[in-house]
Parts: sequence; C-alpha cells; structure tokens
Amino acid sequence: MKQFMLALIVAAAALGQPKSDTSKTAPKAAGPAAKAAPAASSLLNPSSLKARAPEMFQAKLTTTKGDIVIEVTRAWAPLGADRFYNLVRSGFFTNCTFFRIVPRFVVQFGISPRPDVARVWESARIVDDPVRHSNKRGTITFATAGPNTRTTQFFINYSDNVPLDSQGFAAFGEVVQGMDTVVDKIYAGYGERPDQGRLQSEGKAYTDREFPMLDKILSATIVPTPAAAPADGKAADTKK
Repeated sequence: MKQFMLALIVAAAALGQPKSDTSKTAPKAAGPAAKAAPAASSLLNPSSLKARAPEMFQAKLTTTKGDIVIEVTRAWAPLGADRFYNLVRSGFFTNCTFFRIVPRFVVQFGISPRPDVARVWESARIVDDPVRHSNKRGTITFATAGPNTRTTQFFINYSDNVPLDSQGFAAFGEVVQGMDTVVDKIYAGYGERPDQGRLQSEGKAYTDREFPMLDKILSATIVPTPAAAPADGKAADTKK
C-alpha cells in the first residue's frame, strides 16, 4: 500500500522544501532486560507481536553507514513505542532500505525487503497517539497514510519540522548517537525515486537491481540504556 500524506507536502512547503511527488510515501528509565526475540516466523503474524515496551529503551540500528542509536521514551507515544519495540525485537528491520530521502526534511524507512512480510503488515494498523513531543531534528516518527494508519514506516527528522506537530505526527524517540555521522550521510542520490508499491511487491530484488546505492539497516537490536550518572559525578558504590 502506498502511503500518501498530503499534509507533509504542505509541511515541506512551509519549511521551504521542494514539494513531494504525491505518488510517493510521505511521513507519521531503563526497563527490565529485554526478553528473547520472538521467532522469525512471528513476522508473518503481526498480532503475535504485542509486547509492551519498557518506559525507556534504546535501539541500535547497524547500517551500511554505521550505527544509529535511538532512545525511545514510551510516554511520548505509547502505542508507537510498543510497535517499534516489537518490530526491532522480531528482526523486521533486517535489510530494510532508507528508500526516501528529502534533504533538510526527512529520511524514511520501514518497508520490509520480504514481500510476504510487507504484505501482512500492510493492514496491521495502530491508532494514533496524541502529540506530546515535537518533531525536532533527530526525532523519529511514523509515516502515515492519514489518521490511524500507522504500520511499519518511519522517518527521522533532518530539521526542526515543527509544523508536523499540528498535523498529528507523534514523535516517540530521538537519535542519541549517529545523527551527524550516520543519518546525515545516508545516500540521498535517488531522492524520492524508489517506488513504494514495487518495493512492497518485489522487495529486496527491486532495490538491489534498480537502486543499488541505497543505504540499508543490516540489523536492529534492543540495547541496555546507560545508567544515569550520580549527581556528584562519582561512580556509584556497588559494595553491599
């Protein structure tokens, strides 16, 4: 399913960005140790991936440009945080490409390179969260096709895209490592040319053949959130 979002086209114009082609997709405390990831077969059964995310967690995306660490704050957008958490744990993002790049606006990803997986998630929608945190540079948000249509597509904001807040785009996390060194350097030469419909129906074969320079996520994992430093700056005493 192609996700159309005219609101973002308006937002891009408001931010001084070129209009997007409407045929393209447009953008929506350390918890307990994560449990073992579900079996890969769960990817074909979205209803089986319903774990509640920790109140705060970090996800590391190992990409062809380097590592990106995203810190998620569940309170910002609980339903969105839960969906992202389950996608990371299930291995959904393996070999996902960054297929849409609009400089100074957003970089988008989240279509599975496996057509069978993309097909079953197309209708696995979650309702919208209220916007509690602004779409500032480095925040991550769901791309949508309108109200209550969030599935598996995400964008990272390249700029302070505050106009998206009033349009219902609820950020749920932010890049805490790799924004300048990785996200800003994701290959942008194809712009918005990759076709979402073909990526969903043909998968990895389509991008490998026609857009071989696209950067991609090699793997995604939940990582421990660093412990907060003591107020006095001294290491915590772990002796009993």
